[in-house]
Amino acid sequence: MSATSRPATPGPARRTGGRSAAVLAAVRSAVEDLVSERGIAQVTIPMVAERAGVNPTSIYRRWGDAASMINDLATYRIAPDRPLPDTGDLRADLTGWAQELVEHFRQPAAAALLRGGAAAAGDGDSDCLRNRRAEATMLLDRAGSGLPVDEVIDHVIAPVVYRVLFRPWTLDDDLAARLVDRLFAGR
Repeated sequence: MSATSRPATPGPARRTGGRSAAVLAAVRSAVEDLVSERGIAQVTIPMVAERAGVNPTSIYRRWGDAASMINDLATYRIAPDRPLPDTGDLRADLTGWAQELVEHFRQPAAAALLRGGAAAAGDGDSDCLRNRRAEATMLLDRAGSGLPVDEVIDHVIAPVVYRVLFRPWTLDDDLAARLVDRLFAGR
């Protein structure tokens, strides 16, 4: 049989996600652990690599530096592709969405990552703000609301982020409902 007439041999099976997904999960977990243990200012890429059991070049290749890594991971737990509340009532959906954010940022590691992500964003929007703006837009569009996205950001998201940064003890169970009530007051 000639080389041109040989039947094709199947190659190795492709894994979706594969090693890249496993590395990313290990890095995310290592960053959260290190932030909880040492604080965000003490987290370096070599530390993360050692904790995650990966080569530092894998981390540098993906993020370039610690600030970019922190900015990207700041929103990991609140994945942009997760299902958003969909009750058919915009007020209830916004309240559920805001409550999810409050609960997320009560976690010390999530709050520390948000602080670091905001600092790493510099003059531009952080990944967190871009993702929350996209989510607010989806909620408003789905409801057919004429409410401006910036009003949702200013009246709901900004007060949550302010509390995460400066007054974390005020992230109480009623905060989301109060903020959404104020958004709708007088409408």
